[in-house]
Amino acid sequence: MIRLFSKTSYDFLRFWRIAAAITVAFVVVGLATFGVTGGPNYSIEFTGGTLMQLEFKQAPDVAVLRSTVESAGVAGAEITQFGEATEYTVRAQDQASVDEQEAGAEGIAKKIETALTERFGAGEFTVVRTEAVGPKVGAELRRGAILALILTSIISLVYLAIRFDWRFGTAAVLSLVHDVVVTLAFIKIFDIEVSLTVVAAVLTVLGYSANDTIIIFDRVRENLRKFRKATLYDTINRSINETLGRSVLTHATTLAATLALLFFAGEVLRPFSIVMAFGVVVAVFSSMYVATPLLLFIEARYPRGDEDKNHRRGAADEMQALAAAGAGAKGGAASKARKPAATR
Repeated sequence: MIRLFSKTSYDFLRFWRIAAAITVAFVVVGLATFGVTGGPNYSIEFTGGTLMQLEFKQAPDVAVLRSTVESAGVAGAEITQFGEATEYTVRAQDQASVDEQEAGAEGIAKKIETALTERFGAGEFTVVRTEAVGPKVGAELRRGAILALILTSIISLVYLAIRFDWRFGTAAVLSLVHDVVVTLAFIKIFDIEVSLTVVAAVLTVLGYSANDTIIIFDRVRENLRKFRKATLYDTINRSINETLGRSVLTHATTLAATLALLFFAGEVLRPFSIVMAFGVVVAVFSSMYVATPLLLFIEARYPRGDEDKNHRRGAADEMQALAAAGAGAKGGAASKARKPAATR
């Protein structure tokens, strides 16, 4: 596999306009979904309430199940199928339920279990798990999740600014912001329940994407020293090609493990697995088509000085080269001038 991608010379930056259009379209659809259906689908951990996972011996009638839960004094409970036709979750988030949780976590769950036993009979169902979270705890968890995302971005900026310079760091952090926005749009579009495991998946995606970007940026820095007469455009393309074999192996193995969790780990880990699988794709996309074009734009706008002038041939030339590449110019002397050099 590594030998297969050892001497490639693809012009990746050429397709940056298409990549930008895909990103904008996806984010717009996500924002439109927020506007139509409201905020994210938060789990009990963030909203407060009681969650019961039930497994029946025979598939129950949902209408009968709902009326039984309401007869226990729990109005407005959300009842959804959880995996098999015999498995359901009951989520109670009405104010009465919240008040009972603050008085005692087992109050509302015990009422529901008693009503179900009277209706379906003892031994006809099993309570797989019960979760009860008060509204104050849910609010604290939500604030903690948002703070974790912000701190992750700040730490990444500081680390990259120290390891490279502020241009690399800014491009990488803007790429991470893109990853967060696109992942949140994905979660909303597919109505994935936002729980602590999903937040963990988002943070994992950020770390994974940052690592992929660092690998490419590190090779860019090395090639800037090795090929001083090359333009920055060609240097970035060369760097992506040189790390392509490593990227294919890493992403393929990570995706395989994630898909194994998705198909075999059960319903509890399924949201985590779905977000992680999407995150692998986002990491590949952002490291090639978000971080590197942003680096080229920043370097063109804020050149580092005379010692690097051979790498850019002027800010205007780089901007025109990137625009020409996005337009898909082929053939002629101009196209040959922009073709990345073969790896050595």
